[in-house]
Amino acid sequence: MFSIQKLKCSWSLVAAVASILALVSVVHLFLFPLVPSLDYLSARQVQNSCVPVNGSFQGETSRVSAPPPIDLEREFPADLHNAVVYRNAPWKAEIGRWLSGCDAITKEAKIVEMIGGKNCKNDCSGQGVCNRELGQCRCFHGFSGEGCSERLQLDCNYPKTPKQPYGRWVVSICPTYCDTTRAMCFCGEGTKYPNRPVAEACGFQVNLPSEPGAPKLTDWTKADLDNIYTTNVSKPGWCNVDPKEAYATNVLFKEECDCKYDGLWGRFCEVPVLCTCVNQCSGHGHCRGGFCQCDNGWYGTDCSIPSVTSSVREWPQWLLPAQIDIPSSANLTRNLVNLNATVKKKRPLIYVYDLPPEFNSLLLEGRHFKLECVNRIYDGHNATIWTEELYGAQMAFYENILASPHRTLNGEEADYFFVPVLDSCIITRADDAPHLGMQQHRGLRSSLTLEFYKKAYDHIVEHYPYWNHSSGRDHIWFFSWDEGACYAPKEIWSSMMLVHWGNTNSKHNHSTTAYWADNWDKISSSRRGNHTCFDPEKDLVLPAWKRPDVTALKSELWANPHEKRKTLFFFNGNLGPAYANGRPEDTYSMGIRQKLAEEFGSSPNKEGKLGRQHAEDVIVTPLRSDNYHGDLATSVFCGVLPGDGWSGRMEDSVLQGCIPVVHSAAGQPMALRKQLPTSQEIFLTDGIFLPYENVFNYESFAVRIREDEIPNLMNILRGFNETEIQFKLANVQKIWQRFLYRDSILLEAERQKAATRHVDDWAVEFLKLREDDAFTTFVQILHYKLHNDPWRRQLLHLKKDFGVPQDCLIKAN
Repeated sequence: MFSIQKLKCSWSLVAAVASILALVSVVHLFLFPLVPSLDYLSARQVQNSCVPVNGSFQGETSRVSAPPPIDLEREFPADLHNAVVYRNAPWKAEIGRWLSGCDAITKEAKIVEMIGGKNCKNDCSGQGVCNRELGQCRCFHGFSGEGCSERLQLDCNYPKTPKQPYGRWVVSICPTYCDTTRAMCFCGEGTKYPNRPVAEACGFQVNLPSEPGAPKLTDWTKADLDNIYTTNVSKPGWCNVDPKEAYATNVLFKEECDCKYDGLWGRFCEVPVLCTCVNQCSGHGHCRGGFCQCDNGWYGTDCSIPSVTSSVREWPQWLLPAQIDIPSSANLTRNLVNLNATVKKKRPLIYVYDLPPEFNSLLLEGRHFKLECVNRIYDGHNATIWTEELYGAQMAFYENILASPHRTLNGEEADYFFVPVLDSCIITRADDAPHLGMQQHRGLRSSLTLEFYKKAYDHIVEHYPYWNHSSGRDHIWFFSWDEGACYAPKEIWSSMMLVHWGNTNSKHNHSTTAYWADNWDKISSSRRGNHTCFDPEKDLVLPAWKRPDVTALKSELWANPHEKRKTLFFFNGNLGPAYANGRPEDTYSMGIRQKLAEEFGSSPNKEGKLGRQHAEDVIVTPLRSDNYHGDLATSVFCGVLPGDGWSGRMEDSVLQGCIPVVHSAAGQPMALRKQLPTSQEIFLTDGIFLPYENVFNYESFAVRIREDEIPNLMNILRGFNETEIQFKLANVQKIWQRFLYRDSILLEAERQKAATRHVDDWAVEFLKLREDDAFTTFVQILHYKLHNDPWRRQLLHLKKDFGVPQDCLIKAN
């Protein structure tokens, strides 16, 4: 490792030696690759009839004759549904044409990447990671200050009162030892297992149910220290019970105690395992509960950014191969200096802000339940366990973008700027600990989240120049909440919002969730402004996370033909208050699921009644399916209905090859689009956009009906002829991988292989997939928007190499 701090010689000699070392490293890198190949993650290029031509805004002087202009509309005509197929997906015509004729032939551009060399105060006192770009510390949980030397007091409990001696209940409420650096409860000194968690009801008295079948009730005012600390031989306390004795002799212990915290496994938390961190620290750091403690020479949320003290041999692939420019001795000071590394990249280029950890890493590190807001955890053998966490898409997307070849460290060359706020963790963690400050937000998670985004905005405006280049219109924010970006602060609404719920508020211009803590109606317009929840001209709906299903992949359920799909229509999910264990609110699902069940319910409700029009080939049930994916794969049409905002039913349907039927909350008929000659489908809109709907031609693979058409739904579906059904099924099979975060899964497969030299079954199956996934689709959309968003005309003065022909560049009026 080369560090100019450790050499005792002249600066000119340092520069000379550094130049030689860099030159040797670069030559070696070009001739002998030093990192594992990621061929399965690279974009698959498609042969195209267009002739590749270099291009940029300013144009280039050439001695050869100019190529003929590209006529995209003639070369890539639309089909009868007004779609142009690119990379096996039916895009809207104008988008598919541009991608086919321009994205497919994009050439690499030379980009200068800046490798940071700034120091931080006291090297962050060993309690944080130094951001070498800004010279700022990113402090671990419980520490603060310019050099991370200030210790915080993060209490586990709210202030006590006479009636609440341990404060009011939160997940972290603690009657034993509180680790005030993390606001988490443990057994503490004096016990046999001081680092064993005492989570939630474990430390408090639990009362038996008052009637059969009723749940136990925890008394949060009375600690149950006997069951925690006792050394009774027959029933030892949770903090003293020996795992081997308990497993061997079935020693009694308090059932409410379990192992909730990340990094621990086993019934008694006796097995230390990997914690979940972003990209598992990229092999350049240690994951401490969710926060990456980076090795010397590396920084960033996932330790993926090299500083000048790193080894070039270990740089990530998105920085290789690189030609390094070592500054002359005249420019050197007593501090480390930035280095320039020239690499070849394809646009679009995305700069990812390395925000202070309060917006991401600390939210992960402070989880009080290991499954919260992550798409994976690790078992007792450190094998990957994929979660069912719908909000896990945010983690998958973040990891993808950090490891993407489209990432850049050069903000002046970047086309887009991603602001990583893990609001998925706020969704599941808002009530975890008093230090998150919910009291001043009247218990509204929506208000708390808005504050997080506003603080992130304030940080980037204060420390970076990039926001002012375009008033934030080239910035990207991810809102994974049920109602999406409804409660985005007004300051950032000019940016692109990534959401799972594309409500344009054409009818519902108020909060539609039935869960009070997410309601945003009461947020002041002085904070939120008066924007909609979704603007299809600038925003994008992304697919939700779905757990990798090896069985479904092996069986290729998505490819089931029509003859294997015996069920006409299928929906399995909560149907509201009319059913046992249903959501009690009448406003749940905006009443849509309830209306479907009233007509077609195939399971008895609380009154023992089925739907008025129930049929043998129609399944509408709240009862959990024993073979959910199999049921979807043996159905022709599958219901996509809202829950508290979005639900994961669209992804469920598409991933198993079922034609999605989207029920509108309201709607007005729009002009009939071009269709198959025999089609009788009326494609309607209600202002709710689904994943990629503003870029994909949904008419070619989905059905959409108005809310008032629900009673006639089955007649509408039975009206589709065989040609129409086969056409839609075929298109669903073409695009299903674009609703899957495959590349994020393969990044984990590569990490596991590097650590264990073993490839799990899920990795083997996902390696067989070849179509573009959810993230690749996102990058393609960014590339299209880069050259087709009208607001970019004001940036025509930029002298950049975009790697596309002049005919593909946005034209000034």
